[in-house]
Amino acid sequence: MSQRPRAFRIPSVDTVETAEALPSAHAETIRFVEEPFEIVEAADGVVVPVATKRRAPWVTLLFSALGGLVSIAIGLSIERLIVDLFSAAPWLGWVALALLALALIALTAIVAREIAGVWRERKIEALRARAVEALATRDHTAAQGVVKDLRSFYADRAALAEGRARLDALGDAILDVDDRIGIAERELLAPLDTRAKNAIAQAAKQVSAVTALSPRAIVDVVFVVFAAVRLLRRIAGIYGGRPGFLGFLRLARAAFAHLTVTGGMAVGEGVVQQVLGLGLAARVSAKLGEGILNGLMTARFGLAALAVCRPLPFTRETPPTVNDVAGELLRAAPKDEA
Repeated sequence: MSQRPRAFRIPSVDTVETAEALPSAHAETIRFVEEPFEIVEAADGVVVPVATKRRAPWVTLLFSALGGLVSIAIGLSIERLIVDLFSAAPWLGWVALALLALALIALTAIVAREIAGVWRERKIEALRARAVEALATRDHTAAQGVVKDLRSFYADRAALAEGRARLDALGDAILDVDDRIGIAERELLAPLDTRAKNAIAQAAKQVSAVTALSPRAIVDVVFVVFAAVRLLRRIAGIYGGRPGFLGFLRLARAAFAHLTVTGGMAVGEGVVQQVLGLGLAARVSAKLGEGILNGLMTARFGLAALAVCRPLPFTRETPPTVNDVAGELLRAAPKDEA
């Protein structure tokens, strides 16, 4: 049975004799350190496994069974249709077979696109998880691997050629984990962050303007949903996700989950300015206040989408706030009142 490594602080200088005096069963697993800070870091690096709760996949089984039945029904219907067409006129049967072949080719392309989109999303999620783990454990080798994979992921981006060249110039330079990942973040992700923030600001302005000018509430709801879908796809494309339908559903669920977790903290950020701006806008027009509120909600959703689509956590760069992407909406209220 293997023993877990432990850290001891030996007050005496002759650590060799002390190590020989210890039992031989523990001699290979003992790590001698001289500073108490190293003991703390060694303890922080220990990961306690947590048992995952398994739930009965009844919902998955239900949808799988229903999907199988629907697929069989569709297949039998198509087969009977083609047989009937061959019985009526052979050329109609051949036309039906040709159309079926085209449909299968299109279905194959759609499935391939969905698989590629999900694969890119999972690769981004894996990069972000590895970066978080490297930062937490101070693993230099893992940090180098994250930076290398991130550079490979954006190898086809011509706009990031200079950033890739500066990363290549670093080579195997001795850097701290935070510095190495921070440099990659600045060289490769900072330009993408700027584009994503501009997209969020533009979407927030459009939603605010359309909501303030539209005469019907149903128009507001439809446009807000449309703007959120378009914004999520645009942010995912900026960071290299390019999701299909299934990938979009995964991203949307992750964005809403992130928005739910961070919503409370986001409310406290600049809340005085937001309440003041909405109050002044509401005094001028109820529709104007509603437009600003919808614009702020769109901005919050965009920031959540940015967080789940970004391949790295914010290390050296400052995370964007609502005031960064929707500050003009709040500053526009006093101007309109004047």
